[in-house]
Amino acid sequence: MGRPRWIWILLLPVSLWAQERNGLTPLEVARLQSVASAVISPDGRYVAYTVSVPADPLKENRPAANHLYIRDLRSGNTVNSFTAGSVSSVAFRPRAGTVTFLASIEENEPRSLYELPLEPGASPRRLLRHETAILDYQWAPDGERVAFIATERLEPPRSPLPARPILYEEAQPQRVGFVHDLRSGRPTQLAVTGSCYLLAWSPDGRRLAASVAPTPLVDDMYMAQRVHIFDPQTGSILLRLANEGKIGSIQWSPDGRYLALKAADHLHDPIDGRLMIAPVEEGARPRNIWRDFEGQFEQILWNQPAELHVLVSVGVEKALAVIHPDGSGFRYLLPPGQANWISFDRAADGTIVLVGNTARHPSELFLWRPGQGSPQRLTDHNPWLAEVRLGEQRVIRYRTRDGAYEIEAVLMLPVGYRPGQRVPLIVVVHGGPESHYSNGWLTSYSMPGQMATGRGYAVFYPNYRGSTGRGLAFAMSSQADLAGKEFDDIVDGVDYLIAQGIADSARVGVTGGSYGGYATAWMSTYYSHRFAAGVMFVGISNNLSKWGTSDIPNELYLVHSRTRFWESDQKWVDYLRRSPVYQVDRARTPLLILHGAEDTRVHPGQSLELYRHLKVRRPEVPVRLVLYPGEGHGLVRSAARLDYSLRMMGWFDHFLLRGERTLPDPGLSLEAEATGSR
Repeated sequence: MGRPRWIWILLLPVSLWAQERNGLTPLEVARLQSVASAVISPDGRYVAYTVSVPADPLKENRPAANHLYIRDLRSGNTVNSFTAGSVSSVAFRPRAGTVTFLASIEENEPRSLYELPLEPGASPRRLLRHETAILDYQWAPDGERVAFIATERLEPPRSPLPARPILYEEAQPQRVGFVHDLRSGRPTQLAVTGSCYLLAWSPDGRRLAASVAPTPLVDDMYMAQRVHIFDPQTGSILLRLANEGKIGSIQWSPDGRYLALKAADHLHDPIDGRLMIAPVEEGARPRNIWRDFEGQFEQILWNQPAELHVLVSVGVEKALAVIHPDGSGFRYLLPPGQANWISFDRAADGTIVLVGNTARHPSELFLWRPGQGSPQRLTDHNPWLAEVRLGEQRVIRYRTRDGAYEIEAVLMLPVGYRPGQRVPLIVVVHGGPESHYSNGWLTSYSMPGQMATGRGYAVFYPNYRGSTGRGLAFAMSSQADLAGKEFDDIVDGVDYLIAQGIADSARVGVTGGSYGGYATAWMSTYYSHRFAAGVMFVGISNNLSKWGTSDIPNELYLVHSRTRFWESDQKWVDYLRRSPVYQVDRARTPLLILHGAEDTRVHPGQSLELYRHLKVRRPEVPVRLVLYPGEGHGLVRSAARLDYSLRMMGWFDHFLLRGERTLPDPGLSLEAEATGSR
């Protein structure tokens, strides 16, 4: 009888079955490619960039691979590439004219350091293999020494028994720092007890900066990294800075006198989004050079001793700017609103390469030269998107009910939307809450975005109080008020869209992951009368048990709750009242709950608790729990991601578009997705 019609459709090239489609299907989203990173050679001639290529979700269930490409910016030609495996940490090797990266190419090989020449067809050669996987590396300016981080090798505890129990949070290997001289083949271990994370060579190659946490536990990685300066010859510690709180990068000034840190202002700052400058002296305390900046520093790079290039978030927009290390002289090179820039790199002649996305496409590679207007887009990895009708995307602002803030949000309208038309609305809540949505590409396996606009939905992305991108005070504004005014801000946004004649108040859905999953659970219980469907992902349901099962209890205390519930009997009650499980009696919202079975950040028990309480206390409310084996705090495997997208959109369609009140069939169908039928 041959293949069924829908299988033939799925075998067609994406570009053919994407034509004349309104919005995107989950299968199309599962196949989107994007540029993940880019670095430019010091002379500005070459750019090495990686492309994230998803595995075919209909054939295998594995993470996306990062393929490497090297482009000659003069000719525009690709001079070499590596696509036989997945790479990370791409860099140009100083003085060598080659590109280096980390990969595991040979069978059973730990992640090792490889070098790829710029000649067409040349194969990579291994420069360094360690007994355990290399996690990160940085080249010394001479190109002959490389600092790297690898996990220490531990022998399992001895036992005469055949059982191998897990000793929870014991015997975890530290992340050890080394300096390896390729000429002598001799490694020197950094003399420190703890785990190394960030590495940075001084411009003269005589000192090495590294951030060190006391243990490899996630909590210490977030909250306890301290900057050390080492002698790379001996591995001994020369001095330590007195930084505190989160840290994201270390950059030496060209004269070697100062360090610029992308870090927290203090221990209770929820993000590493401030520009901190410190002299290279024992005990120096980094200074926030612009404490009142109503934005966020995303990336920093010294240009000259008196100037840095910085990538900043200003609300929902991104910009590239320069600033002096004393906080003066801030000016835009690329003003806000051109693209959602993810990263940049700069050559000696001022040429800059950027990775960025827009409302029309995922991240691509861009080139900008001084004096040029807008950056030039160099790549197009999803050309078929040009033939897909996408919903209009706009930035909106509204006041909170207490009048304290004006909230920024991104709104997608349905394809072909007509003013005055009331449509179903999906609210997408970001996690953190120390995070924010930017005005760029906002569609992924767990974010409905342009999957929903083609089905007639509006999609709403609010940056509620406690979000980042708007300065230190706004980011801290929700601390010690879990599920309080921060979540009221979200409902206020829904009310604004209803008042504007856009949202149909009877057909509002909500989804989000992690802290956004907490918000989804809260909207589906406490605010259940306002929401007709919810899709909760790796979310919090019980603030008491969350603290006892998460791998970040100190981070939760220091930058979120600011109190511990065992401080008083009243605290226990307050934490419980701010938990969706406590509000289950109010639940009437059909809720799809999804969770990675190996999640250590928000334990799967959080989803199990809410599911069980709903089943027992509110059996008439449709609820379904889906666990993904082998996945953690977010999904990385291709088929699992597609499964998630199909279930999420199917759930919203069932309850918001068709108005059903019973549990939908648990099975999945790809035929409707391939043919475009809804």
